[in-house]
Amino acid sequence: MSLLRDADLSVAFDRAARSYDRMVAVNPGYHRQLRRSTRRLGLAYAGAGQRVLDLGCGTGASTAALLAVAPCAQVTAVDASAGMLAKAQRKAWPPGVSFTHASAEDLARAGVKGPFDAVFASYLLRNVSDPDDVLAQVHRLLAPGGRIAVHEYTLSGRRVHRAVWTAVCRGVVLPVARRSGDAALYEHLWRSVVDFDTADEFARRMRRAGFADVRVLPLSGWHTGITHTFVGRVPAGEGRK
Repeated sequence: MSLLRDADLSVAFDRAARSYDRMVAVNPGYHRQLRRSTRRLGLAYAGAGQRVLDLGCGTGASTAALLAVAPCAQVTAVDASAGMLAKAQRKAWPPGVSFTHASAEDLARAGVKGPFDAVFASYLLRNVSDPDDVLAQVHRLLAPGGRIAVHEYTLSGRRVHRAVWTAVCRGVVLPVARRSGDAALYEHLWRSVVDFDTADEFARRMRRAGFADVRVLPLSGWHTGITHTFVGRVPAGEGRK
């Protein structure tokens, strides 16, 4: 199958919103790993009032992970899927959390303005048409010294990890998705990971976008070699242009 992009992908996420949280629940460690990636932003040590952009917030799992480590943060949560965003908004959130319907490629038109102290992007970059453009936008939205963490399915490049990913999708994810009527989206999930950057390639993409001190950090459990946290920062003196 071909990959879903732009409006087609948003529509697929809209349809899957009703069952998305149940699908996530069959992924061992999903929420724990998100929290681990948000901790790697160092938000817990930055004090209250920091502005954080949650890019590709979905139904709010990443938003909850951010608040778990930085409960006083001002979080702007953005997603291109109206259905996913509506489900996120129905959940209970503290003051200071706001939601915006916008694609990652069109943040300025949607009124998303920096500077942000940190940006968290989970399971997003392999789904956009131009990852380099999105990373460039994020770089501009961050304050000098601001940090980014990307939590993403990015294979290590070793055959065993590609084999594990395919086995999990074909043996668990796709059978469940077919019963819920969302097979197209989860076929896209499998293919998008296989076709996307390896972890090392994505780290190089971040460096080309101008991020410094880029590190590739592993995640544990079955995610090892399949999901990584990428952290980097905007050098002091750079940022919004």
